[in-house]
Amino acid sequence: MDYKETLQWLFNQLPMYQRIGKAAYKADLETTIQLLDKLGNPQETFKALHIAGTNGKGSVAHVLASVLQETDYKTGLYTSPHLKDFRERIKMNGQMIPEDQVVAFTEKHKKLFEEMQPSFFEMTVAMAFDYFAREKVDFAVLETGMGGRLDSTNVSKPVVSVVTNIGHDHMQFLGDDVEKIAAEKAGIFKKGVPVVIGEKQTWVSEVFEKAAMEINTSVVYADEHVELKPIQRRDKSKQFYDVWYNNELYLENLASPLLATYQIKNLKTVIQILELLNKNNTIEVDRQTIAEGIENTINNTNLMGRWQILSNNPLTICDTGHNPEGLQAVLDQINQTQFNHLHFVFGMVNDKNPESMLYLLPNDATYYFCKPDIPRGMDADVLQQHGFKAGLRGNAYSSVREALNSAINNSGAEDLVFIGGSTFVVAEVV
Repeated sequence: MDYKETLQWLFNQLPMYQRIGKAAYKADLETTIQLLDKLGNPQETFKALHIAGTNGKGSVAHVLASVLQETDYKTGLYTSPHLKDFRERIKMNGQMIPEDQVVAFTEKHKKLFEEMQPSFFEMTVAMAFDYFAREKVDFAVLETGMGGRLDSTNVSKPVVSVVTNIGHDHMQFLGDDVEKIAAEKAGIFKKGVPVVIGEKQTWVSEVFEKAAMEINTSVVYADEHVELKPIQRRDKSKQFYDVWYNNELYLENLASPLLATYQIKNLKTVIQILELLNKNNTIEVDRQTIAEGIENTINNTNLMGRWQILSNNPLTICDTGHNPEGLQAVLDQINQTQFNHLHFVFGMVNDKNPESMLYLLPNDATYYFCKPDIPRGMDADVLQQHGFKAGLRGNAYSSVREALNSAINNSGAEDLVFIGGSTFVVAEVV
C-alpha cells in the first residue's frame, strides 16, 4: 500500500471516534496494554509530559514541545485530532512522522490489528509510541484524547501529570457533572509524579487533592503562582506580557504568537510545569529559552486553529473552541475585537447538545449554518432549526466552504467573519 491507501485502510478498518463518535469509544485499557506489549512496550523508553483537561490541552502541549525543542531535547509530540493531515498527530522536533513510516508501521502490524481489532485511537497511540521509541526521544508531550483514566495515552511513564481545567464536554462518556469529569481526568495521576493543575476551580479542587493524596503525590495550581500582565504594543502579530512568579518578575516582555486572551491561562500552566521540572532537576531550561520557545511555538510546532487569522480583508478568523466553556472564551475574544458586523460560520457534531452552545451566541450576528464533512456532522438544516429557536438568524449551506464563501461575499471591509463551533469545521478552512 502507498500512503493514501494506508490511510484509507486505517480509516475503513478501525472504529474512529473522530468520524463515528460513541460507537468507537472503548471503556478500558486492556487492548492498549496488550497491543503495546506485542510491540515491546515502547512507552517504557521515554519520559512523558501527560496533559489532560477540557480546554487548552492542545495549546499547552504545543508550547511545551516548542520550549523543549529550543532546549535541544529530542521531543515527541502526540496530539489529536488532526486538522489537515493524519501525521499532525505524531511529530518529532516539530516534523510530522514521515509518510513511509506510517506505511511501514501499518504494513508490519496489519495482521496484528486485524486479530486484535484495536480502536483507531489505540492504533495511533501505538504508532506514536513506537515511533518515539525508535527515534530515541528524550521527552514525549502527550495530549489525552478524551478524559484521562481510560485514555490510551495513560499507559505512559510521565514526569509530570497536567490537567488544564474542567468543563462540560464528552459528558456521555465521562459523567454528567464536573466532579465526575474531574475524577476521570485525575485518573492520569501516578504515584509520586507531581501534578500541575492550570486553574484552581473550587468546585473540583477537592477531587484533585484527594486523588493526589491517595497516591502520595503533590498538586500545584499554576494560577496561584504565575501572573501574566499584558503590555500594549503596536505589533499586533504577537501578544506581550511581563511574567511574575510568586510575586517576583520572572520574564520581561514575553512575546507570544498565541493571540487570544484565553491563552493566558495556558501560558501560566506551561510556565508552572517548566518551573516545577526545573526545580526537581528533570529538565534544564533557562528563562530566556522558555521565552524563545513560547515565541517560536507556531514556527516550531505548526499549531493551527487557535484564534488563527486567515485573512485581513475582511478580517477572517477561526478557532477550534467546541464546548460551552471553549466557545465562551472565543466569544469573549470576539467582544474584544473591533468590527462593524459579525458573520458567523457555524457547524457542530451531532453528539453535542446544540442548545448548550447556541444560546451563548449573539443574536445580532448573521449565521451561516453548515455541516462538517464527517459522518458525525450535524445536518445544517437541523442546526439552523435549533439556531432559529435560540433567536439566531441565518441560512443553511451544503458545505463549510460554501458557507464561508457566502459569508465573505456578504461582508463589508470592516466586518468580521468567524468560523467555528467544531474542530472539524475549522479543519476545512485552515
